[in-house]
Amino acid sequence: MSGGIFVIRDDGEFVELVEEPYASEDLLQGYLANYPNLLAGDQIDAAHPRRWLLVSREFHVSSDESDVGWLDHLFLDQDGIPTLIEVKRSTDTRIRREVVGQLLDYAANAVLHLPVEIIRSRFEMRCEREGRSADYELLGLLGVDSEPEAFWTQVQDNLRVGRVRMVFVADVIPVELR
Repeated sequence: MSGGIFVIRDDGEFVELVEEPYASEDLLQGYLANYPNLLAGDQIDAAHPRRWLLVSREFHVSSDESDVGWLDHLFLDQDGIPTLIEVKRSTDTRIRREVVGQLLDYAANAVLHLPVEIIRSRFEMRCEREGRSADYELLGLLGVDSEPEAFWTQVQDNLRVGRVRMVFVADVIPVELR
């Protein structure tokens, strides 16, 4: 047997999965939104793996003076650390240089100009749009004995001191970006 990955179909047949590039950036973004554990939280902190709460896809970032752009995803982890995700396909030539500046710009403006009330509102709007309970999702991240208000205060404190995480996601990360 090779080092491939296999699935077993309902009829018992083994099927080898074949690696293919993503057909579109939107497809990869959708996978991240629906399956946030693809963000391998154990690689960030093996002792306390990160768990993820999707605030929103296509999160608008702006400053007092200008429109900065649209962040692909904004997640929060269980410690209230905003995690900014930028998704690119390896065929996008901007992945080698432009994406780094783009994400740094989003992070700098989020720290300076993004109030926690906007983050919370976007999270609640996403949940409502998807027919989900925001309280239930938050308790799923934090645990049933948690204090949701303390969590949102922690998000605000993290933004105030510039504690954010930036993650690049791509089908292949080029050496230049690593």
